[in-house]
Amino acid sequence: MTNLELQIMANEVRKNIIKSVHSAKAGHPGGSLSAADIFTYLYFEEMNVNPENPQDPDRDRFVLSKGHCAPGLYSALALKGFFPVEDMITLRKLGSYLQGHPDMKGVPGVDMSTGSLGQGISAATGMALAGKMDKKDYRVYTLLGDGEIEEGQVWEAAMFAGFHKLDNLTVIVDNNNLQIDGCIEDVCSPHPIDKKFEAFNFHVIHMDAHDFDSIRAALKEARETKGMPTAIIAKSLKGKGVSFMEDQAGWHGKAPNDEQFEVAMKDLERIGETLCQK
Repeated sequence: MTNLELQIMANEVRKNIIKSVHSAKAGHPGGSLSAADIFTYLYFEEMNVNPENPQDPDRDRFVLSKGHCAPGLYSALALKGFFPVEDMITLRKLGSYLQGHPDMKGVPGVDMSTGSLGQGISAATGMALAGKMDKKDYRVYTLLGDGEIEEGQVWEAAMFAGFHKLDNLTVIVDNNNLQIDGCIEDVCSPHPIDKKFEAFNFHVIHMDAHDFDSIRAALKEARETKGMPTAIIAKSLKGKGVSFMEDQAGWHGKAPNDEQFEVAMKDLERIGETLCQK
């Protein structure tokens, strides 16, 4: 896909995030929106996945370690064709398979159930080691929040991955600088993030999480890195695309009311119209 096509698709991902969280009257829009471009590039450009065969043993794997951002993952999966886009508005509803956090037993395309922070990267590391042991060519990608990396289990997994030289593993940190309680520097600063991963024998790349040239270059470099896992520090904007949500910690885990929903959708419609005119 061209960068413009990816931008248009990412905007659709964001629309579905807002629609689903509004319908549920609960959820996590801020971090889902900041990662929308990453979800889009992974599922529409980078990863070897097939909606018609979601359990293909040779597929690439993705683990959403920051599992509360399920609306973003679900939106990408739905637009890719893993399940009907119309089902997005059943998010968190009684009887819906689209729970508030990813469920690998209920949602086609979800490779690991996540929610408890820090555990997703551990599962991804295990998948990467299994690929090495089975002599498979698949790659494993996992997305973490920058607040999430305050969890000690993250660094146990990083130590394990670096020690085993898992060059089929790419760890992406959504570095929007905000977590549920405020700025990461004020809560429990994880900085310097890059030096920490380097200390665990990772190759580290910095990228702009909202620039598809930057995303493309970073993931290409990760694929070409041999003998060590890669950590990508993705600088992003929490709430990206919705004017009143951008860079606001308060929108970490809160649904828009009806009036706010209308404003958010108008913001995204304007972005879509601008992109379609290019």
